[in-house]
Amino acid sequence: MGSASRYWRLIRIDAAGRRKAEENAIAQAFLHQQFANFMSQADVPDALLQKELLKLLQQPDTVKQSPSSFRLDSQSLIHQAVIEHSSKTRDLAEWCLRCFISHEIEQVCVRLEAKFSAHHGFTRYDLFPLVLNDDGQARSQKRPSHPYQSLACEILQTFDPERAGLSTWVARQVRQHRELHRFLLQHGVYLASDWAILNDTKPDQLQRILSEFHSLTSDESERASHLLQSYHDVYRDDRLRSRATGALKGKKECLPPTPDQLTRIAQHLYEHTGSNQSNERIMSRLQTIATQLRHYRIQVRGGTVPMESLEHLKVELQAPEEVVDQEDQTEFITFYREQFLRCLDGSIEQVTSDRLAYLQRKGQQKVQQFLKALQLFHCQGRSMSEIAAALNLEAQYQVTRLIKLKDLRADIRQRLLTLLGESVLNKARDFADPSRLRDLNHRVEAALEEQVSNVIKEAEREAAVAKHSPLPSLFSRRLCHHLDTRIGAP
Repeated sequence: MGSASRYWRLIRIDAAGRRKAEENAIAQAFLHQQFANFMSQADVPDALLQKELLKLLQQPDTVKQSPSSFRLDSQSLIHQAVIEHSSKTRDLAEWCLRCFISHEIEQVCVRLEAKFSAHHGFTRYDLFPLVLNDDGQARSQKRPSHPYQSLACEILQTFDPERAGLSTWVARQVRQHRELHRFLLQHGVYLASDWAILNDTKPDQLQRILSEFHSLTSDESERASHLLQSYHDVYRDDRLRSRATGALKGKKECLPPTPDQLTRIAQHLYEHTGSNQSNERIMSRLQTIATQLRHYRIQVRGGTVPMESLEHLKVELQAPEEVVDQEDQTEFITFYREQFLRCLDGSIEQVTSDRLAYLQRKGQQKVQQFLKALQLFHCQGRSMSEIAAALNLEAQYQVTRLIKLKDLRADIRQRLLTLLGESVLNKARDFADPSRLRDLNHRVEAALEEQVSNVIKEAEREAAVAKHSPLPSLFSRRLCHHLDTRIGAP
């Protein structure tokens, strides 16, 4: 159920790569004429309307006369008019369905953005050009030499209302679209649920992946393999039985294990290995295994494996079979957050002081201009031209040359990585299994690199537009705090 305008307003990307909604008044009139009872409702009954539009789209032409028997008489003219009317009706029905599909494609992109953009660095506007590629032309208008087919047309041609609803079919086809799939892989996203990944991975295959790709010990790989086998014998067997009896009714989505299934998995694992684990521990370990498999699949498909956020970095403790002590985790994360701010503040202070020492040789006026420019830019959101006027400089390029923001951020970034790396690695070693310190060093360094890079990238993005208000990034807030203590708040 939803707005009727979704059937006469096509969402597409224009030549400049911008999203636009293209309305078709003829399609709107057609819908109101053909389906007045549907159009009068506040919420259009999508399933019923789509069913009727499909009937119109699939209706055949009347039998055409052969060229040899064609005659310009009233009967032939009426026959031709019927054919033309039928063709136009099909074109309008197709247009209406493609409009609806375009809205659904857009919503898939919105949902992908909401779920993944925060940690994978893309937005819906990066996805739109890949899938919102409808040119708005009816198939009858296309020339044989240009048989271009948009994703919306492909979706419509393959749609079978007996198999799924149109919204469900759109979502499935968009998520399987080759270009979108390739883009997401490059950003570290593999579109499959944890449970689907576990379902189609064999225990011996898992053991090999964990040993060769994740460098786990043979004991760790074997324990994971036993757990996966127990998962298969309970969860996957349940699913296969449900499908055989028709209980799934064509549904393909793999849902998380139920509490009953987790209990049976734990019992199966205990009977075959003697390992007694809680349902919560079983769930946590299954999700960890799925994440490891997901990263493996991303890499072997040419994608980029996302670096681990330090706040989610699992520090390996002495007893890998036991749940990581919550108090230790809390202590480590609290320490990390405190150190991040302390080291960021220290890096800003050190790099700013070094820059001021350099400018001091050029005169006190340069020092004051530099501090004032930083404050106007980061703490008031002023543009370079506005800052130039405030500093009595002739052009904005002189401000750019004075503050050298790119170099300033790069120097702070490098200093922060050095200070934070030393502090965090020393702390992490207090918790880690000594046999895995080398791997831990690599993982912590990678996580720190990601965290620090994200802080700097956030500052770079916000610097592109003058906001006439304090810039909101952590980098800008801490820099402004430093400037306030050095020269006073404005």
